[in-house]
Amino acid sequence: MRIYRLLLWTDKTTGLAHCYESDKCQPGKPWHPRSLRFHAWLSDALGVAPRAVADGIDWLFRHTAEDYTRFTVQAYQALLRRAERQRAPYVHRAFPEPGEDPAIVEIIGEVLGQRLTGEPSADEWRVMTRRIRELIAVENKRKNLVGEGFEDVLAAVTRGFDAGSALVVRERGLLSEVPGFANVRLGDKPIKIDLSIVRRVDQHRTIVTAKWSIRADRERQFAAEYADYVRAKSDIRPFDYVLLTNEFDPARLLRACEFSSGNAPMFSRVVHIAPDALRAVYGEQAESTMQRVVEFIERGRLIGVDAWLGELLA
Repeated sequence: MRIYRLLLWTDKTTGLAHCYESDKCQPGKPWHPRSLRFHAWLSDALGVAPRAVADGIDWLFRHTAEDYTRFTVQAYQALLRRAERQRAPYVHRAFPEPGEDPAIVEIIGEVLGQRLTGEPSADEWRVMTRRIRELIAVENKRKNLVGEGFEDVLAAVTRGFDAGSALVVRERGLLSEVPGFANVRLGDKPIKIDLSIVRRVDQHRTIVTAKWSIRADRERQFAAEYADYVRAKSDIRPFDYVLLTNEFDPARLLRACEFSSGNAPMFSRVVHIAPDALRAVYGEQAESTMQRVVEFIERGRLIGVDAWLGELLA
């Protein structure tokens, strides 16, 4: 639950914890009942009422967003001061003012209607539209931040689990920094990896690709990345290639579990943040693809983070 407390967020359009693409989770869509089941599971796991779930998650982004918003406001004010000088020659031409957005003003006016006790000034409308845009801009930054945030949180959780400092953990490092790997040819572009873990006692290497969700383009990248790792290996010792994800789409998880290289699975382990959440989302009457994912969980092919960390230290 530590990872969910730090990184998971609520879908602003449904009010539910985000477990799948927003457009497919809207009321009436096939994934809406599953989103409801996930929200119920998360509420129970956090020990809070369903309405209080949002307050118990997304800690990392909310605190980052506060800093980002303060920075953007300060930067915007500095730009406005510069803009006043730039716009001075046109002050008598009634140009549109920075921050004006008639569409937003019209929507707010229509919705609030008679509830407005007075007409806001032009400056107040501009402040309101600017703050709305800032909120949207911050939310749009989430996709950029969740990737690195996921890697940072996984590295911190791994180090925290490793009380005896038996592991060397490095996030967003180079493959050539991992013992037993080097770039194939001089001049090759350095290969970056999400997370590397080296066990001190025997120098066993684990290379982790950490993806909060698995898009189609990422699926194609997995095999290419693995081929790069194999080519770059400079000794004969084996290494583990692990996928760590919060993906809930059963077809994507199924393909990850079944990816192969030669006659062996490509991923040594497929690790999900919360396999119990998968079971809850899929429900008792799981469809065929979902049921196959559940079977992989039961067989130990798809495991949780805690179980995987235990294996690393075993």
